[in-house]
Amino acid sequence: MQAGTTIFEHMSGLARQHDAINLGQGFPDFGWSDAVLAAGAEAITTGYNQYPPMRGLPELRRAVADFYGRRQGLDLTPAQVIVTSGATEALAASIMAVAGTGDEVILFAPAYDAYAPLVQRAGARPVWVELQPPDWQASAAAIAAAITPDTRAILLNTPHNPTGGMAGPAMLAAIVEMARKHDLTIISDEVWEEVITGDAPHVSPYPQAPERTIKIGSAGKLLALTGWKVGWVVAEAALAEKVAQVHQYLTFTTAPPLQTAVVAGLALPDAWFAAARVGFVTARDRLVTDLARHGWKLLPTQGSYFVMADLAASGIEMGDRDFCEAAVIDPGIAAIPLSAFMPDGQQTPFIRLCFAKSDAILDEGAARLNRARAMFAA
Repeated sequence: MQAGTTIFEHMSGLARQHDAINLGQGFPDFGWSDAVLAAGAEAITTGYNQYPPMRGLPELRRAVADFYGRRQGLDLTPAQVIVTSGATEALAASIMAVAGTGDEVILFAPAYDAYAPLVQRAGARPVWVELQPPDWQASAAAIAAAITPDTRAILLNTPHNPTGGMAGPAMLAAIVEMARKHDLTIISDEVWEEVITGDAPHVSPYPQAPERTIKIGSAGKLLALTGWKVGWVVAEAALAEKVAQVHQYLTFTTAPPLQTAVVAGLALPDAWFAAARVGFVTARDRLVTDLARHGWKLLPTQGSYFVMADLAASGIEMGDRDFCEAAVIDPGIAAIPLSAFMPDGQQTPFIRLCFAKSDAILDEGAARLNRARAMFAA
């Protein structure tokens, strides 16, 4: 397959070119711990900087197991944890571990743009089930209809990028039921598990089907340090071994000073994670309130750094990509079109906005979005 430039690289490049406010790419302006940064700096200068164990530093694998025990009540051992170079590498290793040439992997559309290329790189074929707005759920019937004798896995993302939705109880139950009935692996991308901005708690399929679930996490999202690219896989022994065998030939290992710093991050008290969550909710509400006051229609969001704006309901009769390409030039605001996450690439009425930004960026971004609406509304 031939992969093109990602929408994130494209829109961020245009934002730099036109000096636009960037509410497109999902990196935060706040939310990290200075103590974790200090731990990383100390680890570089006084710690170990050579190859660590392929599966990750023992202390980080223990820290991940302990973190999930404390935060989600999971009973894990370090042997069930494999440290990866970000969640995307975890996804690649997991997909390649369970699917290959001639196999099929069920994806939910819209989907993070790496999913389909990774499935195809493994030699498998993506099979799409569409999530339905405004709450972005898929029915049991739709999931069942997508399964064939060639299906090997279901790739779930909850909380969901790009929509900010979360898989509800009925959808999760259907996925677990189908996985058991058809001998499938659930690859569960849960990188936004601590960035909860709604009332519903994060629920993982892992406790319901631990023998069938590969759970993927990210220190970058948990600690608001996206550039560190430290992630992990959690799975029972047999599945973890399959992933490890692939991981060793992808990136092999991850920078040990960053792993050491993440140990310190996962040991932060529960109050720190609660305060971080409040910070992201406050930022979302600041952006949404301003936009809604000026006629924008926003969809509800439950998790992640993102909120979806409905162009059509906001009076803008443009496709999402047309709007984003125009607005980044004048009035200078970058957003991400939902069509970039859809299998057919057809334009939609939805754009994704990142709200994990400083007050000044949010205020100026909202002002430019409001000008864009005035310019482009019918």
